[in-house]
This record gives sequence, C-alpha cells and structure tokens, in this order.
Amino acid sequence: MRTLLLTVTAYLMLSAFGARAPADEHDWIQLFGDKGLEAWKESSKDWISAGGAELDPKDPKRLSPKPGKGVFINGPKGHTKDLISKQKFGDIEVHVEFMIPKGSNSGVKLMGLYEVQILDSWGVKEPKGSDCGGIYPRAELKPTYHHIDKGFPPKTNACKKPGEWQTLDIVFKAPRFDANGKKIANARFVKVVFNGKLIHENVDVPTPTGHAWRDKEVAQGPLLLQADHGPVAFRKVRVRAYQEEKN
Repeated sequence: MRTLLLTVTAYLMLSAFGARAPADEHDWIQLFGDKGLEAWKESSKDWISAGGAELDPKDPKRLSPKPGKGVFINGPKGHTKDLISKQKFGDIEVHVEFMIPKGSNSGVKLMGLYEVQILDSWGVKEPKGSDCGGIYPRAELKPTYHHIDKGFPPKTNACKKPGEWQTLDIVFKAPRFDANGKKIANARFVKVVFNGKLIHENVDVPTPTGHAWRDKEVAQGPLLLQADHGPVAFRKVRVRAYQEEKN
C-alpha cells in the first residue's frame, strides 16, 4: 500500500510541473532486435546481423561485426539500400543507437524527409547543420551537389570518437494540414538529445531537408535510416507516438 501511495504521489508531482509521467515500456515499437529486419521494407540482403560492432583493426574507415544478434551493419562494403520502415508515423519519439567509423556519413530521416545528420564530427569546434546532430541543410543536386542554406546546427558538438556507440533521442511533430490539404503548420523538432546533451529545441522546419526540400509534405511518413553514404551500425531502434503535454 505504501509503495502504491508513493507511486501515485510521484505521478501527481510530475503532472503538477507539466512533465510527462514515466511511459510504459510497452508504448515503444521495437524496430530492431532479435527479430531481424521484418519492420523494414525490402531491406537489402547486404545487411549483416551481429551482436556488436567495432572498428576494423586493419582499416579505421570500416566496421567489423561481432558474433550474436541485435545489431545491424550495412554490409561488408559499408554501402547499401537505406532502411525504410513499413509503418508510417506522424508525431513521434525516436530512439536510435549508432556507430560509425572514421570519416563515415549516415542519417535519420523523420517521415523520410527531415534529416538529423550522422557524421564523423569528432573534434569539430563549431558544428554546422551538416555535422553530426545537425538538422541537415537544403541542397541542390546540379550542377554539383551543394547546400543552399545552413540548416540548423546543433547547439553543441556532442559527437563521440569513431567506433563508439552513440545515441539520438528525437521528439518530432509532423506538419499540419487543413481540410483542403493546405499546410497550416511546419514540421517541428520539439527536442533532439544527442549522447545525453540537448542540441535542438522547438525548431520549425519549413521544408524537407537536403535535395528533398521541394518534395510534397504529408501528415504521416516512414522512418528512414540512411545506409548508402558510408559504413554504419544500428541497434536498439525504437519509436512511439508523441503526445504533447497540455497545461
């Protein structure tokens, strides 16, 4: 009985301060784990299922798998098809753990359109929107690929050394549309926490990022993990619906 009273008291205290009460672990949808890649569309056979990953001792720009399962590496060449979730999401919380080797590049795209960059940015003193944790700049493909704005740089560089596991926790709100399909509110990164450090808060994103900035925006879309820009390993990828706290 005493335990129950303490639990209720803690819940009321959280509510009083406008904080979110601890969520039930069952709220999360696990997209990675022992079940393989069933949650993802037409995933390439190049993906390596492993129990861990580490820098290749012969080449610091590569990753080597460790025995077991629960970790996925984007093939022996470090270059394969992106992972795109079968399920589509709107307002969402995302937890992703990743590892990259020296010089590598990847990304997490909300709704397949709005990218939080993954890049070897270890030691960068003034990170840009194209550095790790940045909300990626808009870009054009021709005459050669180039950025047309600065995107949204992270508040601080929280990037770890190549070969270390890193964590992104993202809270994202989808764009809003009226009954006629006209957009009435931009997509918004409510919060991005990178390796335990808050790097974005309440960032409105007026268009998709990268060269997708002219693409049609929608109310729901898939989660995309970029796998065609360099070696990357992922683990413990999970999502859940986000519900904004109301005062």
